[in-house]
Amino acid sequence: MFRPFALVGVLILCALPLRAVTIPAPTLSTRVIISVRDQKLMLIENGAIAATYPISTSKYGLGDAWGSLTTPLGLLQVAQKIGDHAPFGAVFHNRRWTGEILTPNTPGRDPVMTRIIWLRGLQVSNAHAFKRCIYIHGTNEERTIGRPASFGCIRMRSSDVTALYNQLPLGAPVEIVQDRLPKASKMADPEVYGFDAPASGPKRDSSQTKIASGPRA
Repeated sequence: MFRPFALVGVLILCALPLRAVTIPAPTLSTRVIISVRDQKLMLIENGAIAATYPISTSKYGLGDAWGSLTTPLGLLQVAQKIGDHAPFGAVFHNRRWTGEILTPNTPGRDPVMTRIIWLRGLQVSNAHAFKRCIYIHGTNEERTIGRPASFGCIRMRSSDVTALYNQLPLGAPVEIVQDRLPKASKMADPEVYGFDAPASGPKRDSSQTKIASGPRA
C-alpha cells in the first residue's frame, strides 16, 4: 500500500482521533474470499461465484503487527467505501481525491487509486487492520497484479476494483486465506472458510456494528 519511507506518516495519520460510524453486521449473502496462494479475489453472491479477480498482497508477507507492512489473514469486513464518483485512475491521498488522474503503470508513481474499500478485522489476529489502513484499492502498478507486491493492502486493477466496489455492501465479510480459493461446488456451504464462526471474533450486536473511522474521501 505505502512505500517504507512513508510509514511514519501513515502511522501518525491512522492514529488521529476517529469518529464513530455504524455499519451493518456481516451477512453471508455477499462475501469475499482472498487467496494469498492464488493471488486472486473471489466475490460470492447468494452461494454462487459472481466474479474472480487477480490481486496483489504484500511483498513483505503475512501478519498484523504495527509497522510490518504485511497483509493480515482471517475474517474482516468492509468498514468504509471511499471514492463513489471518482474517475478511473483518480489519485487518493489521506483517503481524499487529489484531483489528479493517472493512467496505469505511469513510471515512478505508486499511489492509492480509483476506489478504497477499507477493511476492519474481526479477530484478534487481525485486530489492527483498520488502524493500519488496510484497504482493497486500485493501483497504478497494474503490471505487478498477480504476485505479492503491495505494502500490506490488497491491490487491484482500477477496472476490477470499481466493479467490486459497486457490488460489495458495507459490512460484507472479507476473508483472507493462505490456501487456494474454494471450488464452486462448496460455495453454497455457509461453513466454508469459517464464515459461520462469529465467536472467533469480538462480540457484535445482532443488527449493526459500531466502529471508529477516519475521514471519508
